[in-house]
Amino acid sequence: MKQLYLDNAATTKVEESVARAVNNIFLKDYGNASSIHMFGKKARELLEKAREDIAKYINAEKEEIVFTSGGTESNNLAILGVAKASPSKKHIITSVIEHPAIIEVCKELERSGYKIDYLSVNEDGIVNLEELKRKITKATLLVSIMHVNNEIGVIQPIEEIGKICREKNVLFHSDCVQSFGKIRIDVRKMNLDMLSVSGHKINAPKGIGFLYVKKGVGLKPLFFGGGQEKGIRSGTENTAGIIGLSEAIKIKRNEKQVRKMRDVLLDKLLEIPKSRLNGSKDKRIYNNINVSFYGIEGEGLALLLNKKGICVSTGSACSSHKLEESPVLKAINVPTLYIHGSIRISLDTIKPLTDKEIYFIVKETKIAVEKLREMSPFQMEGEVYK
Repeated sequence: MKQLYLDNAATTKVEESVARAVNNIFLKDYGNASSIHMFGKKARELLEKAREDIAKYINAEKEEIVFTSGGTESNNLAILGVAKASPSKKHIITSVIEHPAIIEVCKELERSGYKIDYLSVNEDGIVNLEELKRKITKATLLVSIMHVNNEIGVIQPIEEIGKICREKNVLFHSDCVQSFGKIRIDVRKMNLDMLSVSGHKINAPKGIGFLYVKKGVGLKPLFFGGGQEKGIRSGTENTAGIIGLSEAIKIKRNEKQVRKMRDVLLDKLLEIPKSRLNGSKDKRIYNNINVSFYGIEGEGLALLLNKKGICVSTGSACSSHKLEESPVLKAINVPTLYIHGSIRISLDTIKPLTDKEIYFIVKETKIAVEKLREMSPFQMEGEVYK
């Protein structure tokens, strides 16, 4: 059976060049980077070279890169770290469509007495900049807005948000887990104070990420130990993961062709009756499709496609086990009977789909949708579902 993995927003296959670099650490340069002997010194040299390469990649300085276990830890460290460092300011602004690694942290701070404002988004999924300007006060500590949404792939106007925050003298953090490695990021140009990244979204191993922290930003650690990463993130450095991440940024992405084939696939999927695209088409990362089919369950569609070797998701992999309406789709006013029939397709950014593969995906999706609608209580009369 042909297998098509279309869930690259959840995780990606480790690229061969990355695997070789990581394997070299496992088998050869495996020393603890904090040790003073030759094995430790070699590991430290490799680690710091990787830090420097990653910093250059986003126009930062190497001292501004703090390695973590991934996006969730980076997001938690950014928000809770600045909250601990500046306890006099207890107002944070985020959006209603952030990843749970942001939303849940903000909810926890609310229970501790913080005021959290959740910016609304329009039907394209874009935050309202005028609302942001109105919400910022003298008590505002931080604005945290994701660069690319993990479900609908919509790209936020990060540079404009950064400019507003700079003018208002407010810290700005962005969850860039879904954009890093796919969209050019310049932390200076975007006026970013902090930025979160996870390696396994760009063909690096799981368990590695980093938090960019601009010089001068006060940040307290969340846990304590040996004082690694300048005392901000204690714990033996994941040298293999760090080397893998630095290798992954060298991978050539085929944006132009992937975007072209994404658009072909999307247009053909939208030919299925009572289907819709969720979120902006134009301001969307080039490998994302989020579509809904009226009157069915997305979980059922994903399972039927899986039987044909087509792997898609129903939303965020971090919460897809929860059978509930997507807060992101609710926020952009997707009707309920479309929300339940939504799937997310996230394409490989290295190897584009072929015409034959697109035909196969569309054919099997159409068959599965028709089968599920035959069992659905929402029957079609003429051209209208009731």
